[in-house]
Amino acid sequence: MTDDRDARAQPGTTARHVAVPPAGTRPHAARGGLRGAGRAAAAARQRTLREHNLSLVLRKVVDARDPVSRAAIATSTGLTRATVSTLVDRLIAVGMVVELAPVATSRAGRPAVPLAPARGTIAAVGLEVNVDYLGVRALDLAGDVVVERVQDGDFRHSDPTAVLDRLATLAGEVIAGLSADGVQVAGAALALPGLVDRVTGPLRVAPNLGWRDVDVVGLLATHPVLAGMPPLLGNEANLAARAEAWARRHEGPLSFVYVSGEVGIGGAIVLDGEIFPGQHGWSGEIGHTVMGSGGDPDSGDTLEAIAGQDALMSAAGLDPHAPLDALLEAAAAGEPDALRALGRAGAALGTALANVVNIVDVGDVVLGGTYAALADHLDEAVRAQLRRRVLTAPWSEVRVGVARAGRYPAMTGAALAVLRAVVEDPAPWGPMAIEEPEPEAVGAG
Repeated sequence: MTDDRDARAQPGTTARHVAVPPAGTRPHAARGGLRGAGRAAAAARQRTLREHNLSLVLRKVVDARDPVSRAAIATSTGLTRATVSTLVDRLIAVGMVVELAPVATSRAGRPAVPLAPARGTIAAVGLEVNVDYLGVRALDLAGDVVVERVQDGDFRHSDPTAVLDRLATLAGEVIAGLSADGVQVAGAALALPGLVDRVTGPLRVAPNLGWRDVDVVGLLATHPVLAGMPPLLGNEANLAARAEAWARRHEGPLSFVYVSGEVGIGGAIVLDGEIFPGQHGWSGEIGHTVMGSGGDPDSGDTLEAIAGQDALMSAAGLDPHAPLDALLEAAAAGEPDALRALGRAGAALGTALANVVNIVDVGDVVLGGTYAALADHLDEAVRAQLRRRVLTAPWSEVRVGVARAGRYPAMTGAALAVLRAVVEDPAPWGPMAIEEPEPEAVGAG
């Protein structure tokens, strides 16, 4: 969809308190107080279990390859059908799940009613600042793009205040449009091409933007819309890898090294579908791998200086600001400088990836960003270095694939990070007033 859609404030959770008898209370009163405290604690535990089960059922619907029935959810979770039905009714009532047309089964009885994530009712907003564009993309619970806005530009060595103000204006327009269309906005997350200190900032450094120690959330909070919805922050490669893990969740592989080629080069380690962030969330900076040799710490270039997009274009004798298509056309025409630049970049990339594979022991490499477009020209050189330099290659050759997450994966990953939080805690959304049975423990996850 191309129309714009903003956000109602996310409903807050209700504070929960446990009664504690005051000091000096007489014994019989204290006993009554403790009994009251016990009842309150038990009620709190029941609410917690109920919310866990609600999240579990929603996750089964959202993550299913195909629409899933109440009976199938009951079987896979160990919950009773009555409990699942009540929880599903609750999710339907708040616009998170929808029922599809009944499907006849081979068993006797009523046809099964498939369940699917609701489309266009709740959305998350993914934002991105990149070297050559700003973007906003909203996804619903089904993973569909509800609205998208992208503005091209050159943000090398830019003023962060001016750039973030421009992004906030763009995001505000999208969020306002969503709200006007009756779509609840769950929140926002922002992908940045640099080191982000945890999920609220600051941005420590984004070399290709020329930014250092920027309070991104503080600057965005000056915008009236984003002031009430401060975005989470993340590294663009990590968030793009999250989108890639989502795209591969049914067919795999679930563990891989993701490398994203742009002006800068980012990477991420994905283990069983989860991003490995490192202690500070700074893992994956593969572009800063030093390619020097001979033991001299000051010799050689970084991977980014050889295989980054600007470096590739310059080595091919092209304008670094020209579109990537110019490099593809030069390579297709057999121009020596272009082929030489791509061969050197592929070898450097394969060497850097071999170092990562030797350390983390994963069997798959995924080429994203510009490397996906250049894969036909890089693949042979990358594979050659992996075969040569990965210690375990004689017994388990590393597979090389192209990203499946589509264009602007970091925006998708940012929105998915917000939606994941909704799925993990759906209880605060909408009027959850449906009467339900006492919660039961889950038998299987």
